[in-house]
This record gives sequence, structure tokens and C-alpha cells, in this order.
Amino acid sequence: MSLRRRQALLYAMRLFDVLAMLFCLFLAAFMESGNEHARFFAHFLSMRVRVWNFLIFTVFVFVWSLILEGSGLYASKRLCTRSEEIYDIAKAVSLGTCALFAIALLFDTGMNSAVFLGLFWAASCALMIFSRLVLKLVLKRLRISGRNLRYVLLVGANLRALRLAGMLETSAGLGYRILGFADDECQAPSREFRESGYRLVSGLAELPSFLRGSVIDEVIICLPLKSFYQEAARVIAFCEEQGIVVRVLTDLFNPRLARSKAASFEGESVISFYTGNMEDEMAFIKRAMDIAISFVLIVILSPVLLMAVLLIKLTSPGPVFFVQKRVGLNKRRISVYKFRTMVPDAEKKQAELEALNEMSGAAFKIKDDPRVTSAGKFLRKTSIDELPQLFNVLLGDMSLVGPRPLPERDFENFDTDWHRRRFSVRPGITCTWQISGRNNISFDRWMELDMEYIDRWSLWLDIKILLGTIPAVLRGSGAA
Repeated sequence: MSLRRRQALLYAMRLFDVLAMLFCLFLAAFMESGNEHARFFAHFLSMRVRVWNFLIFTVFVFVWSLILEGSGLYASKRLCTRSEEIYDIAKAVSLGTCALFAIALLFDTGMNSAVFLGLFWAASCALMIFSRLVLKLVLKRLRISGRNLRYVLLVGANLRALRLAGMLETSAGLGYRILGFADDECQAPSREFRESGYRLVSGLAELPSFLRGSVIDEVIICLPLKSFYQEAARVIAFCEEQGIVVRVLTDLFNPRLARSKAASFEGESVISFYTGNMEDEMAFIKRAMDIAISFVLIVILSPVLLMAVLLIKLTSPGPVFFVQKRVGLNKRRISVYKFRTMVPDAEKKQAELEALNEMSGAAFKIKDDPRVTSAGKFLRKTSIDELPQLFNVLLGDMSLVGPRPLPERDFENFDTDWHRRRFSVRPGITCTWQISGRNNISFDRWMELDMEYIDRWSLWLDIKILLGTIPAVLRGSGAA
């Protein structure tokens, strides 16, 4: 795509996003009016534009556009997955809705009710996601038809480069066209390369000359960096001078599970390795969801919380709450709150019951634990004893969904390193283990479920686990 066409497209996208925001404001106000639709239209048509209101609206449009720009919605999305683009939109709209709420409170515009903001957020997300998916589909069709292409040169003629070339060729919707390969093996290419049908267009020494006179949008370096560091550095420096985009297919460490992400840290380029899908940006959305849902649940379930307090006080002596040190995010010690379901000196008696432990591995569980009180059996069976952990979620020590926080005793008995990866995310009130049988599954399987959650994590997975927790609690499956 030419620079002029790209700029025209970006202007059109920005204009559409502003118009979409206006439509969603109107739609949210209309939906909030309930059965008073006729009165709403009459009021809308009789409105007069005041200078002060116009200024407030102009400020919001500016802030909204700034947020969308800062969230990367107008950057190239050629290599972004659909889920990544949807996440960027949800993040931007969430920040924009928060800005709308702040402006509404500051200038008393009246657009600050939870219903209005919720409708605006949902409508904005839906409309922007739909528009971006349509645009992505249109661009994909254009690229398949031979337009909006990017010409790429692969430096290195090894097997990894051939695999990458094959993936680019089969992903026609990305719009990449391979000009050829550059390598010092011009005189004697490998058998695999000869059979691939690709061609060597330059040696490494002649590469600067080839780049000067060729139409090239991107250069992908596929050289093994451990043995070709100097050559790769020269290619990057030359492409930098010419303003050519360079991508590096790195093989410095080849981690088995962790994925890499390039970033800038205090002016220095760094590569970060991380496992799972819970990056910093996604963790922000998860945290916002935790705060909102836990606060609502505390309000809704306050009668149940009060009932539990009375039940414990009336049936056994001792405190209402049981506070225990457990191991949280990155092995930090946290205080976890529960309703007390055992006799007051239960922890001191645990050593006497070690021989009766029914769980394999590091955990300690007894199905008919003699320390559990009569009220405690009911609270455990219904999982009401876990509800005070909603306050742990508000404090930031826990999440609604995540691996269960383990007592220090269990943590100290870990003897397998891969089990400890469960501490790389914030612990949760519920998890895959909770809805899969809990105490009815082995310790190793429990740890495997935690790893699967970390590696497959998404907001949708959290929602599915939360929804699956309800029938699991009603069945009392695996509770002890």
C-alpha cells in the first residue's frame, strides 16, 4: 500500500472511530431511557448546543482519539492475531470509558451511571471490533489478489529459514512476497534448499549492493546468531541506515516453554522470556475484572457472609475468621482469609494427623478431618468458607481465578521444580482443579491442571471457570 493510501485509510479510520463513539453515546442514552423512548427523542431534538457543552465534548473527543492512538489501534496489524487486536480494542475502549466517567463526574454531565457506561462500553467494543474484523478481511482479500504486498528478503538459507518461507507462502493473507535468500553458501547450497525452488540472490558480502538497488520492505535475519553475530550485526546496521524494517529469527537460547518479546528498557533493547499468556497488559484487564466482580459479589452475598458469622459464633468458641500464611505470586507470603471451619488449635494438631494424609505429593487433605466443626462441614461443603477471600482479591493478593494458594507447609514439601511455575501468576479463589473434582484427583494431576491454566490463559477461560464453579459448588464435588 502506498504512503498516500495508507494515510487516507488512517484518516478514515480515525473519523469512523469518532463517529462510532458518537453513535454509541446516543445508543447508550437511548437504551438507558427505558420505556421513555418518545420523551428521549423529544428532548434530544429540542437540545441546543451550548458553548460550554461543546468545549467539554471537544475535550472528550480529543482524549478518546489520544487513547485509541496510544493503544496502537492505528499501527500496522498485519502480523497481529485476531485475539490480540480484540484485546487492544477492549483495552482502549475500557480506558476511554474511564475517561468518560471522569469527565462526567468533573463537569457533572449526567453520563456517569453504571448502566449508561456499561452500555456505552459494550456498544463501542462491539462496533469497533466488527469494523476492524471487516477491515482485516478486506485487506486479506486485497493481499491474496496481489495488492498491498510487502517484499521480503531472508538472510540465511538454513532449514529454519526455509520453514519460515513456507509459512509466509501459505499465509497469503499476510501479503508477504519472498524475493529470495542471501547467504554465503551461494556456491554450494544445501540439498534441501535446491529442492525448495527458492533462489539465492546475494551473498552476505554483496548484500549492501543488492539492497541499494532492490525494492525491499523487510529483511528477516535467519542466521544462527551464536556463530554469525558479526554478519547479522552488519546487516542490521546497513538496513538501519536505509530505513528498511529488520526482523530477527533468534535462536540464542531456544527455551522450551517461554516465549520471547522484544522491548526497550531505559533506552536499551532487551528480549524478555515469559511463560503463559498473562502479559502485563492482559494482567491489567484481569485485575480490573477481579475488582469489579469481587466488589459486586461482596455486596450481593453480604447476607450469606453475615449468616456464616452467626453460625460460627453460635456453634463453636473461637474467632470467626481463620487467617493463614500462604504462598502467593512469585512466592510472596500472603495472609489468606477464610471462615473458621476447624477447632481453634487445628494447625497445632496437624502434625499428629500427618499419617492420615490422603493426598499424594506436597498437599495435606483428609476427607473426614476430625478437626472440622459441625458448622464447618456445612461451610466447606457449600464453599461458603472461601468467600472472605473476596477481600483478598480486592487487596490484590489473589485473583478470582488462578492456582489455589498453598500453605507454607505444602510449599516446603515441593520436590519438583516444574510444580513451582504455578507461583508465576496470582493465586485464585477458584481454578480448573476446583471444578474438576478437587480432592478426588491426584496431586500431580492438580499441578498439571495449573500448568494448563497458565499456558492457555485468556479472559474467556476465566469466565468459563467462574461459570463452571457454580455447578461444582452446588454439587459439592470434591469438597472436604
